Amino acid sequence: MFGFGQLIDILKKNPKKIVFTEGNDPRILEAASRLLAGTFLHPILVGNEEEIFAKAEEAGFNIRGAEIIDPLKYDRFDEMVELFCELRKSKGVTPEQARKTLLQANYFGTMLVKMGVADSLLGGATYSTADTVRPALQVIKTKPGNSIVSSCFILVRPSATGDNEVIAMGDCAINIKPSEDELVEIAGETAACAKIFGIDPKVAFLSYSTLGSGKGEDVDKIRNAANKAKAKYPEIPIEGELQFDAAVSPRVARTKCPDNPVAGHANTFIFPDINAGNIGYKIAQRLGNFEAYGPILLGLNAPINDLSRGCNAAEVYSMAIITAALA
Repeated sequence: MFGFGQLIDILKKNPKKIVFTEGNDPRILEAASRLLAGTFLHPILVGNEEEIFAKAEEAGFNIRGAEIIDPLKYDRFDEMVELFCELRKSKGVTPEQARKTLLQANYFGTMLVKMGVADSLLGGATYSTADTVRPALQVIKTKPGNSIVSSCFILVRPSATGDNEVIAMGDCAINIKPSEDELVEIAGETAACAKIFGIDPKVAFLSYSTLGSGKGEDVDKIRNAANKAKAKYPEIPIEGELQFDAAVSPRVARTKCPDNPVAGHANTFIFPDINAGNIGYKIAQRLGNFEAYGPILLGLNAPINDLSRGCNAAEVYSMAIITAALA
């Protein structure tokens, strides 16, 4: 089962560079100092070098060895402006507009990934999810065959024996009311992400109905999405629509849908909308004693992830490892 040691071992074999867009935030500095001590991940901090070193020294964090890039002094800034104008030419972006935009750390950091200076990006400690996703959509864009950016949370319930319980939940953070086809895409991306964390995905499309026990447009949407997903991903065990108890309890599954290969054993959950997803993962986190990692953004051409504005340094450290490992 998943443990961070596995991801660190992956990174030790092939160290990656990760850009932090809020380089002077104390939480970022603490996480960066810890990463530098580990030598398996190279942090790039965006911001003014003197200010960053002063804040690190004031807080007692050793960030010697970190790469600090100041947009105002970046020697490849003209090249970045030219590339950004090319990427946004359909919108008629001028060099002047590009320069102004690229002085914003979220856009500047995203362009560092686009230019290959960094392998991945972690931002959002001080700004919204939209401010992380927007530059990613405009610059990094979605993978071929994907129409949306979605997200999942990996939830880990630690065990004293080390055999941690790990589940995946999507989409809990990005798509408010996904369509049938978007739910199919969310399921495929969430299952693929789950595998990285040692989960052998058994996917349940969740509803207030189990295989026809309830009626309504919402039930029909989930059932149709589950059937489309089965056809698109025949190699993945998928079922839906399922109520949560039928998805996770073998006893309930024997009553409601006997002999079903997913029901009672699901570990990858697809929610009908962001309301259900956001509530669901937080119930698992707060009442089920799961540690929640995410949101992990899915569907982009490069790993870019968003932090909660209420995050702490430990969460920054964990999300940095996850984000870089996805590269």
